Amino acid sequence: MSATDTATPGEDEVPAEHAVPDQLSLAGGFAAADRDAWRALVAGVLRKAGREELPDPVEDALRRTVATGVTVAPLYDADDAGDLPAAVGVPGLPPFVRGARAGAAPDSGVPAGWDVRQRHAHPDVAVTREAIAADLENGVTSLWLVVGEGAVPADSLGDVLADVYLDLAPVAVSGGLPAAGALLSLVEGRTDLAPGGSLGLDPLGVHAASGEEQDLAGLAAVARRAPAGWRTVVVDGTVYADAGATAVEELGCSLAAGVAYLRALTDGGLSVDEASVALEFRYSASADQFTTIAALRAARRLWDRVGEVSGASPEARGQRQHAVTSSVMTTRRDPWVNMLRTTVACFAAGVGGADVVTVQPFDAALGLPDAFSRRIARNTQSLLVEEGHLARVLDPAGGSWYVESLTEELAQAAWAWFTEVERGGGLAAALSSGLVRDRLATAWDARARRLATRADAITGVSEFPNLAEKLPERQPAADLHPTGGLPRVRAAQEYEELRDRADAAPRRPRVHLATLGSVARHTARATFAANLLQAGGVETSTGDGASGFADVGTTVACICGTDGDYAESAAALAAELRAAGATHVWLAGKPSPEVDGVDGYVYAGCDALDVLRTVHGQLGVPDRHSRANGEDQVEERA
Repeated sequence: MSATDTATPGEDEVPAEHAVPDQLSLAGGFAAADRDAWRALVAGVLRKAGREELPDPVEDALRRTVATGVTVAPLYDADDAGDLPAAVGVPGLPPFVRGARAGAAPDSGVPAGWDVRQRHAHPDVAVTREAIAADLENGVTSLWLVVGEGAVPADSLGDVLADVYLDLAPVAVSGGLPAAGALLSLVEGRTDLAPGGSLGLDPLGVHAASGEEQDLAGLAAVARRAPAGWRTVVVDGTVYADAGATAVEELGCSLAAGVAYLRALTDGGLSVDEASVALEFRYSASADQFTTIAALRAARRLWDRVGEVSGASPEARGQRQHAVTSSVMTTRRDPWVNMLRTTVACFAAGVGGADVVTVQPFDAALGLPDAFSRRIARNTQSLLVEEGHLARVLDPAGGSWYVESLTEELAQAAWAWFTEVERGGGLAAALSSGLVRDRLATAWDARARRLATRADAITGVSEFPNLAEKLPERQPAADLHPTGGLPRVRAAQEYEELRDRADAAPRRPRVHLATLGSVARHTARATFAANLLQAGGVETSTGDGASGFADVGTTVACICGTDGDYAESAAALAAELRAAGATHVWLAGKPSPEVDGVDGYVYAGCDALDVLRTVHGQLGVPDRHSRANGEDQVEERA
């Protein structure tokens, strides 16, 4: 054997078993996958789960509604993008789907990312000044002041902003003409103001919230007084989102409001371009991150179309967006979970291309935020920008078949709703006629059904509640929103009302879980039943069969076991429970046939709110309308 035969292979002598093929494929060795093969696998799983009737195509069985008339599929591929517009543009250019800004040059002095805007509404001037200083020293780049009775006093605005460098930090206000006038008086004559401030006028938003028609004629005069680079009018879509609108209604109403403001401003003598750049759009950002991303992208495209038809120049058509984390998703119970919700929503707002983002403090539904909750709110944004580097890529979701398809569907559905409002005489007429109210009520009814059945879960409230939680105490916040028009809703409100009633009862309501069989056999359904009942503030105890029921101190029981156990023993156990003092017996599951002696069933997909209200009634929990000696028996808690 020669020396060559035993030498270690050199760089050019790779053993055959280690050779890399010319066309490396991660799918090598696997059968080619296509949509039909995937559909066959999906159909098999659904049939095993008991689905006999399947739609064609089968993936329609897995579609999920995310907005009125808009659903998302479980799978997207290149075919789903085949009918989409050929070009969505580039960031900074029409149609602005990919962003209204092309980014900032490294040496431009413009901060990377978006404008971090913190909201302040505390009526104590000293407290607000201290909070503002802490915010601006720790990452916040602009301020949003709610001005008026119960919030920041209009005549104290100068004191509140005394320590703020207005050439560095833009200021936005809410509170109508008094707030705008106070801010204009404070900055009048200054030419060094930071761009990006806002006077916050939104008379149509006031109309929507109060039901009272507003005059738009004076907007142009105020716009002429606005400092350079400031916005006069805020098209506040959150008014509609807070009333139960889906992304479709929120976008459509914002378009209709924007068009009404363009008409009012141009009627007042402004050019179309001047009117366009006087507007800022405020949208809600929810924990449904992809819908939020797609909605912000769709909003820019739709507004660009409005500007194009109105004759605005391309430079004036880029929509300036202020995204605010949703009030609808905010909970009073287990409020710390709100930190997670707002993080996801902020992420979506940043990815969706919002210019300004406000993260509401996690305790916003409890009252005025404290220093800790404001710190977490601003640090949420700092983390995503500075540590997560979220702003380093423009439109990171662009090109996704899913996101591009969802953007298109939202845009089409919102445009159809916008044109319906316009046919009804415009937004003001649609608000007065009830067209908007009825549409939003229908949208919320659909969402409320999903919340009631827990198809839309609320962590810490309708799922995994903590009956032992100690809520943080907060100073009550004044109700700063006009009333008489559109309602204000929160996803958790019905469950939280039940929790409040249970907490205020003389004795914590309780249901006994009477188990059948071994722990392994009954644990799944016992856990399910306990989770559902605790969502209404109902405590649960557990025992083997009817043993110990008489000592628990309740009159309601729920049988938990397997379908096999039910067929064999559930009817007898129901009779035993009644003999031990049970007046009502429930069963966890949905057996067929129904079990003798059982009054009701709890199962996946049941109306949990209806179950909980029924159980409250069976246990004698007083409702909020019950009165004794002229006094409320149930304390309404903040």
